Amino acid sequence: MAIVSPERLAEVFVEVADTLVDDFDLVEFLQMLTSRTAELIGVPAVGLLLADAHGHLQVIAASDEATWLLELFQIQICEGPCLDSYTTQTPVVNADLRTAADRWPTFAPWATAVGFQSVHALPLRLRAKVIGTLNLFGTQVGGLEPGDVKVVQALADVATIGLLQERAIHHGDVLTEQLQHALTSRVVIEQAKGALAQAHDIDVDQAFELLCRYARDHDLRLIDVARTIVTDPTSISDLTRT
Repeated sequence: MAIVSPERLAEVFVEVADTLVDDFDLVEFLQMLTSRTAELIGVPAVGLLLADAHGHLQVIAASDEATWLLELFQIQICEGPCLDSYTTQTPVVNADLRTAADRWPTFAPWATAVGFQSVHALPLRLRAKVIGTLNLFGTQVGGLEPGDVKVVQALADVATIGLLQERAIHHGDVLTEQLQHALTSRVVIEQAKGALAQAHDIDVDQAFELLCRYARDHDLRLIDVARTIVTDPTSISDLTRT
């Protein structure tokens, strides 16, 4: 685990809580959560899945493209640590992917083939209610000490409390609507990433960083910048010009 000062840890929790305000954007909030988790724990890849209205997990945020594809793969094959954590409502910690073929015969070999050796999956939960999972992938075996798990679970719990509170205030409709909005937004963001990658001859991870930085520097919502790139790229020529 990366050595984190108490001050930095406090700053991250304040940032997470402060983001959960009226009209917060679900995609941006969860993307921020994955980024801060990776930073605090010192893991190379973090993904986050939320359950839709039918209880099916959907990929909402990931630290990079490889992690996004890995999360999608789990959902498609209905196998993996994230699904286990969600269905059992318990953490999967320090699972060695090199020896996990009996547990995940399809997922484990695929994950090791793309460079990961360990995985950790923690439920987004409030008491008996689980709404998704926060997932960490490592390039080395092990990696999470008990203190690491507490930090990650605390981040996941704060996010869960905020999301469930928002849903309770609005009689149960908002979270479902936000999830659908998030899924729709991801399509637009992926299209914008592709357009930027092609325009600048860079990979999609670099394109996403370019997109995020522009939104942050200009105090704009990520989805609004992405939508503009897709519908009217000439209006932000300083970002889309080749």
